[in-house]
Amino acid sequence: MTSADFPTENRKYQVVVIGAGPGGFDAAVEAASSGLKVALIEKNLLGGTCLNAGCIPTKLYIGATAPVHDLAAQAKVKVASGEINVDMGKLLTRKDKFIGATRKAMAQKLKALGIDLYQGTAEIIGNNSVKIESPIDTADLEYENLIIATGTHPTSFPGVEPDGEAVLDSTGFLELAEMPESLLVIGAGFIGLEMAQIASRMGSKITVVDAMDRIAVQEDPEVGKTLHSIFKRSKWDIRTGVKVASVKTVDGQAVLETADGETITAGKALVAIGRRPNSKDIGLEKAGIETAGPGYIKVDENLEAAPSIYAIGDINGITLLAHAASHQAGYVVRRITGEEKGPYAPGPMPSILYGAPEAMRVGSMISELEGKGKVEVSSSPLAANPIAQAYASTQGFVKVVWLDGKVAGVTAVGHHVSSLTTAAAIMVQEEWKKEDLNKIIFPHPTLDEALLAALKADRKEI
Repeated sequence: MTSADFPTENRKYQVVVIGAGPGGFDAAVEAASSGLKVALIEKNLLGGTCLNAGCIPTKLYIGATAPVHDLAAQAKVKVASGEINVDMGKLLTRKDKFIGATRKAMAQKLKALGIDLYQGTAEIIGNNSVKIESPIDTADLEYENLIIATGTHPTSFPGVEPDGEAVLDSTGFLELAEMPESLLVIGAGFIGLEMAQIASRMGSKITVVDAMDRIAVQEDPEVGKTLHSIFKRSKWDIRTGVKVASVKTVDGQAVLETADGETITAGKALVAIGRRPNSKDIGLEKAGIETAGPGYIKVDENLEAAPSIYAIGDINGITLLAHAASHQAGYVVRRITGEEKGPYAPGPMPSILYGAPEAMRVGSMISELEGKGKVEVSSSPLAANPIAQAYASTQGFVKVVWLDGKVAGVTAVGHHVSSLTTAAAIMVQEEWKKEDLNKIIFPHPTLDEALLAALKADRKEI
């Protein structure tokens, strides 16, 4: 669609959605499927960051390079040898074709549902109106309900800014035609760790720098410790507690200066220190919408930012995950149609680090349950699991957190532990007790048995 394709008739809508990422697209589709007249506004590409420069291309790269890790694991136990070469050019082409085809399918779905797609920038102008501008056209839309789903973008701070040369953000990393001989990753969260694994599998020497005292700081400390150990075995140089003063391109190389005066040089640097909301210049103040922190839209218990205006996904700062945005989209549409009356209650929110190892978490961690009752922990090492043994990837564990005898949280790290996430979410949602373990049969041999073993293991009170 081009900006010349602006619909010209009846610009009054029951629902207008700003942003066509996972949350915005799903909101538009669900609203139209419920019989509402819908407009969807997107200034860039359908699919947002997740599809075009985030979780989807990253997983394509992780999947393509997985055989490199799998072969290396079997070589360590002396049952296989050889070499796997990933063609970066062909992988980049496959990624672009897949994403392009997905965007095409999304556009076709919008058309089939009668959703008017406007390609341009949006600004709330008051009186239940939104103005859209493109390089060659403008349009004013009237709405009964407005859903803001503008997402976030990679952030930086003075002195540590991507320059598009040797210093990159996550978007720039995913456009590399070849991996550098060495990669310096600034930020040891999930984005940095996943991209570091991709580069490592393709031969890059990895250095990770983070100001915090451990990697994956949002996770259980034992998970972070295990990740650190596994990545160190892959010869990563991991430096925690290091404050970065600057990073810049010098003679084609990325040069980092620490606050202590140390210099680290690499072929490329990836700045992965977090994300910030896309809330500027969309007219929030004209609608009486308040923001918090770096610009996250404040919402009430119904995800409303102002009367008949909702904010979903990353932009409200509640949970910066694509599946959270989609879940919020469904709730808001049901609220608009009258199917939903109560406040937004998402239940346990799953979180996953992909690669090898993987890490997953759903529900509460120990630190979040202090003072809420009797907290216990049970766990099982992956070394006891036959599937982990079969893949020669036995480092890691599954841990269950109990509150007053009920499952309150599950976390795991190691081989393919993401496959345990849905089952763990159900257990946390239903607050399983010990006697509930007999409700289902766990197949053998599977990685699922590691979860069962953790549930059955002796509990230690915290």
